[in-house]
Amino acid sequence: MSLTALGRVTALRPKRRGRAMDRVDPHQVDFVGGDPESQTGECPAVWRVPDGAYIRGKTVNDPALIGELNTDIGKGEDESDVWVPDRLFPVIREAIDGTYDKGRQGPGQPSFEYLIEGVTRSVIRLEMRDAYDHTVEGFAAWKATGDISTFDWGNWLDIVRGAVARGVRWRRVRIVSEPLSEYMRWEYDCTVENVNAGEDIRWLPRTRAADLLLPPADCWIFDYRLIRWNFQRGDDTNPRTYAFSSDPRLVRDIAGGFEMAWDRAVPHADYKPAVGDPS
Repeated sequence: MSLTALGRVTALRPKRRGRAMDRVDPHQVDFVGGDPESQTGECPAVWRVPDGAYIRGKTVNDPALIGELNTDIGKGEDESDVWVPDRLFPVIREAIDGTYDKGRQGPGQPSFEYLIEGVTRSVIRLEMRDAYDHTVEGFAAWKATGDISTFDWGNWLDIVRGAVARGVRWRRVRIVSEPLSEYMRWEYDCTVENVNAGEDIRWLPRTRAADLLLPPADCWIFDYRLIRWNFQRGDDTNPRTYAFSSDPRLVRDIAGGFEMAWDRAVPHADYKPAVGDPS
């Protein structure tokens, strides 16, 4: 029988001897290990600190289960219940015994290429912004000359072609204000390359999306099982750090919003950007 574990942890400020402990110096935090079979970008893991440990797992949200746990022991306002798979038990044992290698580092966030390699059916991209990084190579040249050839696509088009060739459906919806911003006019001109590589791209004016339940941030959805959130900075640049969720309820809601937007959106070949004063 496969065993699992529920744990109770104190968020950010663990308690020791009845008082709040100061935040731990990041240099004192040792990565012990993660779930060896995690494939989703969300990995249960363990870190050791001088007088305790941090454990990452799935947050327990079921009120009935939380109530049952509370009958065994009290729960503080700053404590959370988490679930971890039994595969993490050996890592927890290492943390307890101190047998892990000091200075060990985790694999970091999964690359986009890694995530795409695991996709078998569907890639969804939902874009909610009117501008991205204005310093990206090629944008200035387009503004000066209208030429899109100076943009460096890197291996992007090859990634799309490879996924589409093995049967993956690759769709993108852009929710945009009209008239289009200068940045989105550039993206509109460049989109022919995305389409030629195999992406199916549609455009939806923001005025036609106002009654849809859509997230405030851009995201990718892989095989209707994993969301990768993109949070741009206020200056439109990308910090290149991402948040992930595989909660099936959240994936259902976000994918459902995408599908409603997709049904209303205009295919790229038919979309003619509005010009002039929208009023």
